[in-house]
Amino acid sequence: MASGYQVLARKYRPQRFVDVIGQEHATDTLKNALTQGRIAHGYIFSGHRGIGKTTVARILAMALNCRSQENPVAEPCGVCDSCVEIREGRSVDVMEIDAATNRGIDEVRELREAARYRPARDRYKIWILDEAHQITEAAFNALLKTLEEPPAHVVFMLATTQPEDIPQTIRSRCQHFSFRAVRFAQIMQQLRDIVKSEGIEADEDALALLAEAGDGSMRDALSLMDQAIAGIDTHLSAAHVRLLVGSSPSSTLEEMMASIERGASQEVLERVDTLLAEGQNPSHFAAQLVRFLRNAIVAKVAGSDSALLQISSEERARTARVAAMFGEEDLTRHLQIMLRTHGELGYRNEQRFLLELGLLKMVHAQRLLPLEQLLSGQLLSGQIPQSAGNTPPATRGSAPLSPPSRDLRRETTGASGPAAPAQPNSQRSTSPPSVSPFAADSARKGNMRSDGVPEGGPRPVTPISGPQVIMGSAAPDSRPDAFAIPQTTAVAPAPELTLAPAPQATESDRPAPSPASSPDAAALRDAICTALEQANQSMVAEMVEDAVVTLTGSELSLRLAVPESAASVTFGQAARRIAATAASNFAGKTITVKISGGAAAASTAGQAGAAKTSSRPQAAGTARARAAQDPMVRKMQETFGAEIRTVMDLQREK
Repeated sequence: MASGYQVLARKYRPQRFVDVIGQEHATDTLKNALTQGRIAHGYIFSGHRGIGKTTVARILAMALNCRSQENPVAEPCGVCDSCVEIREGRSVDVMEIDAATNRGIDEVRELREAARYRPARDRYKIWILDEAHQITEAAFNALLKTLEEPPAHVVFMLATTQPEDIPQTIRSRCQHFSFRAVRFAQIMQQLRDIVKSEGIEADEDALALLAEAGDGSMRDALSLMDQAIAGIDTHLSAAHVRLLVGSSPSSTLEEMMASIERGASQEVLERVDTLLAEGQNPSHFAAQLVRFLRNAIVAKVAGSDSALLQISSEERARTARVAAMFGEEDLTRHLQIMLRTHGELGYRNEQRFLLELGLLKMVHAQRLLPLEQLLSGQLLSGQIPQSAGNTPPATRGSAPLSPPSRDLRRETTGASGPAAPAQPNSQRSTSPPSVSPFAADSARKGNMRSDGVPEGGPRPVTPISGPQVIMGSAAPDSRPDAFAIPQTTAVAPAPELTLAPAPQATESDRPAPSPASSPDAAALRDAICTALEQANQSMVAEMVEDAVVTLTGSELSLRLAVPESAASVTFGQAARRIAATAASNFAGKTITVKISGGAAAASTAGQAGAAKTSSRPQAAGTARARAAQDPMVRKMQETFGAEIRTVMDLQREK
């Protein structure tokens, strides 16, 4: 014999618009349209699962075919033959189709054929297509004409959780109602009314757990409560619901965050071990912690009484206590770490290890300092920033000792004169020693030893008056005596040198050109580069500028810093003609240009005639010349020693 029991989600399914909770924006619009007689031929109801899409479609069908009046009514009576048949799912003129299984073009053809005939008894012939996004594209195309100009007695209602999968041509022919997730307070009130009607005693915390587990879905919350009621006698407790849904107590989450705030890594690992020993799922616990951290951020930003917190009063107090432990940046960082951990738990095997790793990252994140504090100069001035809620540590003993500074001098690159004298001790910088970020963080946490040095961290750093080392430049000599100058030794100042202008050489005094060292080779190379730039071959000009040049008689050899096989391809025939013409015009005689590859890029700096930075004059009007004359470029060259390597002529590209 079949059981007469009906689940709560079906037993308490709304039968009127007024009974639908959380969707007033849709139900009020439909009621007004029914009252005014503005009935559309197509509707789309979209939104989260279990929030009343199909229910509203059935109520609308009952209102259209209700026989209590001659015209459609705003609220169905629920007692006439049409309302009863639609509610029980046996109406001849209201067809509810599962589009997930009837999704092909053949089913749509049958629907089009049936739409031609008038209803058997009621006013309208109505099709309710559930999960409408499952219909194929070909089936939607077959439905277009019927949906655009259907018979006057046909109404289509499409319910879907993914409205973006429905073609725009279909959506433009229907009225679209986007349903919202049911709010926490509305689910709680509905659950209170149902347990009262069922004669069940339930704790407020138990109902709050059910409403939270429903995640905005009324049907999910009712299904969980139906299952929870089946496992008790007369009283529904929070512990029973928590055991049913497999969630950890909120006190466990609060204790976990307290251990993270203290930086107690061992406690964190022990708590994870206890949770897993009790049968908790790592992925489910991570999801709980993500929700808990989100609530803590909301409590920190908007207060624990904010309407953004869809939790019970006890949970509000708990999240407020956790929010007081951390700053807003710390909570945001913890939430980001746990979100990434929860995402990785979904497709990794070693879930315990990943959960432990994510929690340890949260512990270590407590030691990070905000970038604003580093940039504000507090650390450079010796001040130790204090975080909110932490008292400054009581330092014991003397101040931290810094290593003695040494007199440093800048190493000279030539032998033209002695180095500049070192500054006396009285003129050196007397700024206080700066504290490293890690030492400051340890001091902020209150872990300073008696000698003033933080435990597990580096000693304070004392700036030294030495040469400034720029990333990418040559490093200074690291020998102990490279920069040291005894204080008892007086260094004479460097004598001033006066350079007389070089005498003009006559044609008879000019030396014969020698390979790779003659200045004529560099001059020819510069002439070739200028001609190539004027011919809009800047890339080839840069290769020539970095090449090793050799002038032997009337033959100019260019060894490019590219492989031999790529030299002929890169330096084409047009570039060769330009190079030969420019060299011959500059020399006043025929110059043969020979192109080869294989020159090492790093070795060109050591060749006399192939320095990377050329002093050749730029061709007037070229992109490189305009770039060289730009004030910003010249400022960068003077400040940082920058070089012009590649120039893109945007004016020519236009």
